[in-house]
Amino acid sequence: MKNRSAATAALTLTALLLLAGCSGGGSDSMPGMDHGGGATASTSDDAAPQADATEADVMFTSMMIPHHQQAVEMSDTLLAKDGVDERVTALATEIKAAQQPEIETMQGWLSDWGAALTDGDGMHHGSGMMSEDDMQALDAASGSEAARLFLSQMIEHHRGAVEMAQDEIDDGSNADAVALAESIVETQTAEIAEMEQLLSELS
Repeated sequence: MKNRSAATAALTLTALLLLAGCSGGGSDSMPGMDHGGGATASTSDDAAPQADATEADVMFTSMMIPHHQQAVEMSDTLLAKDGVDERVTALATEIKAAQQPEIETMQGWLSDWGAALTDGDGMHHGSGMMSEDDMQALDAASGSEAARLFLSQMIEHHRGAVEMAQDEIDDGSNADAVALAESIVETQTAEIAEMEQLLSELS
């Protein structure tokens, strides 16, 4: 996957910031991973994360929230268009319906763990994020072109989410977070296969 080493470096940086109790992000951006300003998790001095939520759990949750938010934004962009294959709009509707509740659940976890999600300048969210140019291209596309672009972008986006979720399965400790990660791997792997099939049929 492209930018894997860069994404790993970003994860490491995020971990160091979390360990130091810092909030906010750096001023540098990584191409393809800085859409929408960004956010990071910081731990309150008054409320340390619960014992069963480790650094890996907080990192996964704080990075998956904006990742999901972008998927919802991509789905909304597609659903606002006319002339798109109904199979693709149905998939976009399913993605939005699944991921919006997960965003709210993860936001609740961060609150419970005392790790507030705050705005950051250029903080990176992991593999598969679309760039500003990518999002503008999707916004400008129409009809079958929009359908194909959405599918190709969302395949990449899902692959990044699966990679992040697998890291949580391997390294996380919180039972709820690990269970969500397992669900993401299963659901989005199946959706990748569905989107690849749709893309081949629309090409």
